[in-house]
Amino acid sequence: MKICIYGAGAIGGYMGLLLKAGGADVSLVARGEHLAAIKENGVKLLIDGAEKTARMPATDNPAELGPQDFVIIALKSHQAWEAAEHMKPLLGANTAVVTAQNGVPWWYFHGLPGQYENLRLESVDPGERQWRAIGPERVIGCTVYPATEVVSPGVIKHVYGNAFGLGEPNRKETERLKRLAEAFEKAGMKPRVYPEIRNDIWLKLWGNLCFNPISAITRGTLDIIASDPGTRMVARNMMAEAERIGRRLGVHFRVDIERRINGAANVGAHRTSMLQDLDRGRPLELDALLSAVQEMGRIVDLDTPYIDTVLALTQQMGRIAGVYPTFPESATRTDAETTVVD
Repeated sequence: MKICIYGAGAIGGYMGLLLKAGGADVSLVARGEHLAAIKENGVKLLIDGAEKTARMPATDNPAELGPQDFVIIALKSHQAWEAAEHMKPLLGANTAVVTAQNGVPWWYFHGLPGQYENLRLESVDPGERQWRAIGPERVIGCTVYPATEVVSPGVIKHVYGNAFGLGEPNRKETERLKRLAEAFEKAGMKPRVYPEIRNDIWLKLWGNLCFNPISAITRGTLDIIASDPGTRMVARNMMAEAERIGRRLGVHFRVDIERRINGAANVGAHRTSMLQDLDRGRPLELDALLSAVQEMGRIVDLDTPYIDTVLALTQQMGRIAGVYPTFPESATRTDAETTVVD
């Protein structure tokens, strides 16, 4: 089984090393110092008090790798949009593309029965670049629960977790989905196959859409955000707005808001990925976490005052810090409030 990890950073490198150890033929697409270190020393993973190392083909040019059975996209949503055209050399007639990303995926409405079927989301796929370059029929949805960190070029630290959600957008039990889940299991990861992957996407998104931006604005850790009455109230109201949107679209939430917030509090003094990105001067992943939910609210005619407010504040903070990535001027956006051109 040929698997390419497109974006072999913290999560991608972690997945690649484990899948390689599980017997898959794995290659990596990376860049910069991280790629140079991988080429020289392989991927190093610090996990459970030990160090594991694996060597595998690594490049910044997908054409060197050729068509794959699976391409796992472990980039952030704005990076994946930028890279969509560059993935084409990896895509054969039967290649499946696994979107291992946070937030609302660009393919969300593909295979969703009802009035919104095949609707495109401008906030995460302006100009339909991914829809056209990759094609939604290739996609397998994936939710990512492990926490990992690149501690130095080529070296990844596993913090906690090994669970992944998997599912077909059209809700079918396919042979390719079964093969992918088996590969994850052989790698020591814990995949859970969902008949409706969107339910799990929303459960993960539910926390990310409030905790990430609140942490970036306040610099608070999860335990503080979830226990302070003021920030807990903001998070609760953002989640309530998102829940109404999700339910309008047929989503089932298997836990309630208070339980979800308490679960975040129990993680402890964890710095969210958005806060880490802010501290390191990296682009903030706002559109897939908040702008898309705002857009979906407009689609189903529901107001989102708390989400709108936190999104506006975080966008402004990101613009001032120079870390809010924007799409090119040629890509049109439906919401003028989320349109920025550097």
